[in-house]
Amino acid sequence: MLNRKNAALFSVLTVTLTSEAWAQETWDMALAYPSSNYHSELASDFASMVNENQDEINITTHPGGSLYGGGQIYSSTRRGLVPLGERFISALSNEDAIFGIDAIPFLATNFDEAKALYEASKPKMQEVLEANNLKLLYSVPWPPQGLYVNNEINSIEDMQGVRFRAFDPTTERVAELMGATPTSIEAADLTQAFATGVAESMFGSGSTAYDSKLWEHVDYWYDIGAWLPKNMVIVNLDMWNALRQDTRDVVLATAADIERQGWEKAIELDGWYKEQLADNGMGIMDASDQLEADFEAIGEQMLQDWLDRSGEYGEEIISTYRGES
Repeated sequence: MLNRKNAALFSVLTVTLTSEAWAQETWDMALAYPSSNYHSELASDFASMVNENQDEINITTHPGGSLYGGGQIYSSTRRGLVPLGERFISALSNEDAIFGIDAIPFLATNFDEAKALYEASKPKMQEVLEANNLKLLYSVPWPPQGLYVNNEINSIEDMQGVRFRAFDPTTERVAELMGATPTSIEAADLTQAFATGVAESMFGSGSTAYDSKLWEHVDYWYDIGAWLPKNMVIVNLDMWNALRQDTRDVVLATAADIERQGWEKAIELDGWYKEQLADNGMGIMDASDQLEADFEAIGEQMLQDWLDRSGEYGEEIISTYRGES
């Protein structure tokens, strides 16, 4: 039986322990893509693993733009309106040139090249993010980008005036160089845009078309491997710095594991998505020699545009990527 002194001590300990349990903070994670998309599935795995291995925060994911739309996630995370968010990196290229590097056509056209470009550009990207009160946790690629279009094309002249879905400054520039008409459409609005004719063409991976059943509205996909864009998961830096060190260690270890799994998953799914598109009636097309030459010329122009904008650090990154330094 407890005496009064022990009973009082037990009561204090109980209240203290209960208060610590209640102090676990919910961290919302804003995601732009549907819950069935592998990026969202990876984010869900990330949240579950972090939640299981520490007791300071509890991460809850919000896929499909249900918390913030894709265009709001970066600024909302930077301002601390949400602790965590995932954003399509090249959509931020107006913020800084570094965010547009993985969407330069024909600079990196397979997973090995894309990984090398990521490693070369990552230090500068981390620097820019931290200057904007953000920290990079992990980044995962999309499969190589192809061209979705309703009519067979043999050169970029066939793209003149086509209503083209532009989802970042890079694709706006591609549309301009092709002579297409760009229209800005977020992932959540993709199906409706193609169903109503607001968009007739776009660059995208097999993943995007599979998620939106694009074969119901688009006839062809040209498998040209133009570039491999990435998503990144970022955390508000002030909120990150307020965490205990042991919690940060768990988050970083989990992020590294998810990044590794994500690159492996993207490679695995690349061929599978193409099979699904073909099985559902979409024509999987190879580019003609003329179309390849046209796109390579666009890529060279866009690389020069990027180097002009990025300046000295851009030259250093490209040199590192190409093994010249």
